[in-house]
This record gives sequence, C-alpha cells and structure tokens, in this order.
Amino acid sequence: MSLHIPKYTFGVGDRFGHQGQAQLQAFLMAHEQGIDVCPVWNKSNREHTLIGSKPEDVRAEAKEAVEKLGWKNAYFVDADHINLKTVDRFIESSDFFTLDVAEDVGKPSSPEATERFLARIQPYLGTLTIPGISTPFAITRQLAQATADQFLFAIRTAGEIYRHIESQKGPGRFVTEVSVDETDKPQTPAELFLILAMIAEEKIPVQTVAPKFNGRFNKGIDYVGDLVQFEKEFEENLHILAFAIREFGLPADLKLSVHSGSDKFSLYPIIRKLVQKHRVGLHVKTAGTTWLEELIGLAEAGGEGLAIVKEIYSGALDHFAELTQSYTTVLAIDPQYLPSATEVVAWSSDRLVKTLRHDPKCPEYNPHFRQLLHVSFKLAAKMGVRYTDALKANQSIIARNVKANLWERHLRPIFG
Repeated sequence: MSLHIPKYTFGVGDRFGHQGQAQLQAFLMAHEQGIDVCPVWNKSNREHTLIGSKPEDVRAEAKEAVEKLGWKNAYFVDADHINLKTVDRFIESSDFFTLDVAEDVGKPSSPEATERFLARIQPYLGTLTIPGISTPFAITRQLAQATADQFLFAIRTAGEIYRHIESQKGPGRFVTEVSVDETDKPQTPAELFLILAMIAEEKIPVQTVAPKFNGRFNKGIDYVGDLVQFEKEFEENLHILAFAIREFGLPADLKLSVHSGSDKFSLYPIIRKLVQKHRVGLHVKTAGTTWLEELIGLAEAGGEGLAIVKEIYSGALDHFAELTQSYTTVLAIDPQYLPSATEVVAWSSDRLVKTLRHDPKCPEYNPHFRQLLHVSFKLAAKMGVRYTDALKANQSIIARNVKANLWERHLRPIFG
C-alpha cells in the first residue's frame, strides 16, 4: 500500500529542535476546532550544516512530541530541498522528500531526450483548452522546446533522485514533492503543464508540486505583489493540476504546494477561498517562523534572553554580507532602515518584541529588522549551549509564542 499524505498538510521548521511540542500543540488546537491539518516537520541540509544537527534529530523531535501529546493522526518528516549530493543522509529518517532541482534548471538535456519529450507532448500542441480556464493556452512547439531547454534536465534529475530513494526505502514508502520554486523566474500555468508532463514521463508519483509564483516571497515578511494576479495564477494552476492528473495518470491526490517565504499572510484568504471552492488539497511550508518566535520569546523574557537577542542582532549587522549572500533573491533589506546596535542595546523588552513581531499594524514593526534576524540563526548556533540553555530556561514563554503564531497567524487563516 502506497504512503499518501492527508488532504491538508503544513510544513514547520525548527532550527534548534526545541519547539516540536509547542508546534504540535497548534495542530491539536486546530483539531479541537474541527480542522484537520497534518504536521510535516522539515529541515534542509543547509540548516543542518549550519547548526550541526542531523536528519535523525528531526525524526526524534517529532516522535517525542507525538508521543508526549498523544497525537493520533498522521505526521511526516520532510527531507527539505534535497538533491543527489545530499539525499543519502536523509533516507533512513525521512518519509517525505522535497526534490529540489533548482540548481539544474537551465542545464541542457540531450537532443534525444528533448526529442522524446517533444514527441510525447505533440498531441497537446496548438490551442489547448483546460476545463475551468476561460482562455485557451497556445502550446506551440517553440514554447515546448523552450520549456524543455529550461526544465527537462532538472526533472530528469528529479527522477534520478526519486529512483535512488525508492531503491533504498522501497516503492510507496515515502511521499514525493517536486520543487521548482527556487528559480529565477516564475512558471506560467502553461509551463507548469509541460513540467507536469515531464514529471509523468519520469514516472515520479508526485503528491505535491511547488511552482514559483509571481511576486516576491521574502523571508519572514508578507508577500509583495499583485494579489489579483496571484489569485488568477493560483486558480489556473489548480485547473492545470486537475487536467494533468487525468491526462498523464499522475496521482489523484496531487496538490499544490506554496513554499517560499514564511509569512504569506495577504495570500492566505485567497488560498483558503480557492482551496475550499475547488475542494482540493494543499501543502504550505513555513521557513524560519519558529526561530523568530524563539527570539521573540527570549526578548519577552528579559534578562539573559533579551541580551542574547540583542547580541545576535549586533553580530548580524557586523556579518551582514555573509548572512545575506545566500538569500539575495528572497530578501528586501534596506540597510538605512536598520537600527544601529547601540540603539538596540538600549531598547526595552517591549520595544524589541514590537519591532520584531510580524504585526504590520504596530508602528514599531520593522520588516528590515525582522528579515535580517530571520537569516541570522547561524549566530545563535555559534553560541552553543548558551543559546540552547536560554531556550530551556524560557521554554514556557517561547512555547506560548510558537503555538500562538502557528495557530492564529497561519493555520486558522488558511484552514479555519
């Protein structure tokens, strides 16, 4: 029997592995309200490398939270954004694999592979009418060729990764997601259709796919872009998935995944409306939200906790280029709006919390400050036990923030 994920899944990260129970409490709150959302704990190889953790640590954290809180429903551990070079260390402890082929996008496929794909897609060339989409798509040979040039090698690599995992875990023993969201340009619905054809050709039993949407999904702050355009694009992508499932024999439970950024708050009403309208599944992934809630909890606690947050911020200013260089496409930090370390040292607990917490209605909220701290977890890792001891000492106040953030700002607005 194949492993299938529930209709609604929500990915949560936990940089330092201390908030598993607090995170699960948010899902329990949702369950008590009649909202069944499946938790997916995720952590990337990059995060493991920076922090010094291991993939099996994530499995242990999730298992402990599930057992201590009596969670009876499904849960998963996601090998987040893995590739052929990094997948092996995740195979034993993960049952959800996000195949990230961004670094292979644009690499040339062989002429023979391209011709095979073009022959496979031949019946769809011309004017393609997708049920539910009012304007037909023009799927020209030129578009198919250009999409193959951009994505065919990458999707064939995804097939290699999938088959490598399958050879060790066995068929039907894990969930597969294909991510093309960390690319330079968004994919049009027509391109997504062609990418799904490539996935089907590779015989990847994909259960979620993460395209790149228009607009900016910056780390730790809200979506920046045209909401009307996003709504149109998201709904068209839902129709594309439904059509591709029928045409290509992809898994019937294939669903869209919204990855990038952490706090896509302005998109949540749109996503909720369309998911309910079309009665489809959804996967949403947050990145770094829990880490920021740890900092907020430490700042609220005052004393050593507050001092640690101020020290991390000061270090982030000193190492700005180093910390941000890997995130240039998902950050919009204007240094002129960053307070100096001297200013922040003088701040009260309340002032720092208000500046960091994602509350656009609050006059003190500073998205530049928040984004910089979002990518500064490496500095906390360098503190070692000083940081983790602070987490333990202030666990109750941190847990309150973690739980409230996930439930009130994410789960309830999307699925409630």
